[in-house]
Amino acid sequence: MTELLHKKLTEDIIGAAMEVLNVLKPGLDEKLYENALVIELRERGHEVEQQKRFPVTFKGHLIGTLVPDMIVDNTVVVDPKVVVAFNDTHLLQMIGYLAKTELDLALLLNFKFAKLKWKRVIRTHEMEQ
Repeated sequence: MTELLHKKLTEDIIGAAMEVLNVLKPGLDEKLYENALVIELRERGHEVEQQKRFPVTFKGHLIGTLVPDMIVDNTVVVDPKVVVAFNDTHLLQMIGYLAKTELDLALLLNFKFAKLKWKRVIRTHEMEQ
């Protein structure tokens, strides 16, 4: 059996998200969970960059800016959601974030219900061809 990519870090992020959900309870705005998660992760000793900006270019021209919700330890893109279920749009967004940030792992976290849901999204270099 293969080891999960960044297993310890993702376990820490999920644990922090569970703590946030246990304290705040479900039903709040995504931004509130995001802000609380930043605090919880920093208290646990992680470096968190919130709303880091990445330029997006097309044929050498700047066409806009990509702004993931957070990046933890310069390793994992984290995107808190409050949705009924993750869908293809969420997954494709994470694939795009991974391509532009050049990171290999994104973690979708869903704070909609009393039990936290999460989804790991891994960048494959085949996607970039």
